[in-house]
Amino acid sequence: MTDLLKSSLSRRAVLQTAAVGAIGINPALRAAVYAQGSDAPEKKEVKIGFIPLTDCASVVMASVLGIDQKYGVKIIPTKEASWAGVRDKLVNGELDFAHVLYGLVYGVHLGVSGPKKDMAVLMTLNNNGQAITLSKKLADKGAVDGAGLAKLMAAEKREYTFAQTFPTGTHAMWLYYWLAANGIDPMKGAKVITVPPPQMVANMRVGNMDGFCVGEPWNHRAIIDGIGVTAATTQDIWKDHPEKVLGTTGEFAKKYPNTCRAVTAAIIEAGRWIDASLTNKNKMAETIADKSYVNTSVDAINQRILGRYQNGMGKTWDDPNYMKFYNEGAVTFPYLSDGMWFLTQHKRWGLLKEHPDYLAVAKQINQIDLYKQAATAAKAPVPKDVMRSSKLMDGVVWDGKDPKKYADGFKIKA
Repeated sequence: MTDLLKSSLSRRAVLQTAAVGAIGINPALRAAVYAQGSDAPEKKEVKIGFIPLTDCASVVMASVLGIDQKYGVKIIPTKEASWAGVRDKLVNGELDFAHVLYGLVYGVHLGVSGPKKDMAVLMTLNNNGQAITLSKKLADKGAVDGAGLAKLMAAEKREYTFAQTFPTGTHAMWLYYWLAANGIDPMKGAKVITVPPPQMVANMRVGNMDGFCVGEPWNHRAIIDGIGVTAATTQDIWKDHPEKVLGTTGEFAKKYPNTCRAVTAAIIEAGRWIDASLTNKNKMAETIADKSYVNTSVDAINQRILGRYQNGMGKTWDDPNYMKFYNEGAVTFPYLSDGMWFLTQHKRWGLLKEHPDYLAVAKQINQIDLYKQAATAAKAPVPKDVMRSSKLMDGVVWDGKDPKKYADGFKIKA
């Protein structure tokens, strides 16, 4: 056995031991949770696709820590190259589940982001923790925030290029919302391209874009590499916003409900483990930085996961609204209003030509009953209301009550 393999196996053993201590996995409990009979997972081994981003952590840690075994399943995390690839493999059944963009799942369900297929959201994986990065060249000309960017774009007229990660995805919607809130029409006043998350920094380095919106660690990586600055975090746009979800097809959720419950419960518990302590967060950062997962240096991950931010221009701050995976159970519930919000933005930007039945679509996709059963197994609290209210950066409140009026109410829209 090579030294490298020994090291890898010993690290896994240490992490599993830590998890056992933290969450009390024992053979009796493992046997009791989904013992035998109707509650047993129909599928014992599942492939979960993920993109190299910090917010894949609860999926990875559920596997690495052995939490999945407690619920009678084995999670195989599968590294993917792009969100389009994740979409295709989910739709054709190569993947059972995925760490996936909220808006991608909704786009596939409605047939506006590739082949139309009934989809399911089982849980929210994280809140917060994405950002908008502008190139150092723009920052040197005063574009260090939205107002500065708008001023520069008005003064120096040319084609400005911004990147997001998938046309109906979260990063596209954060980027568009932020640009529009600063008076920039993302459809008419800029060129927007799609770039996979791990390729953002390399593309900015060679001058292919002026800015991008992506998940961590790629915004902080741009700062470490001296090529970009953080103009805004996505929690500045919407505090505690929904981000990635655990997605699958509607067909899979119907065929394997026990498997869905087991996997969801394991990932809820892994999220709770991550959020439980600074020690756990640092262990998580060390684990997912590995080549098998995010493939970057630990320091690119472990600062912002602790809420320690810098903008690349000398400003540092502690942000209490950093990326969270559990937050006393507030993160993981798949609120219907969260899914509906993405639909309002798809309509706003012309991705949807007509208003859908917002609430009906969200009820089809977000598996509230399955989630509640999984949360009960994981001893996680469940909110009383399936809707929630939030005020975004422009002062506009979203509560899901009148989605048509909300979608049509923006001054800048397609």
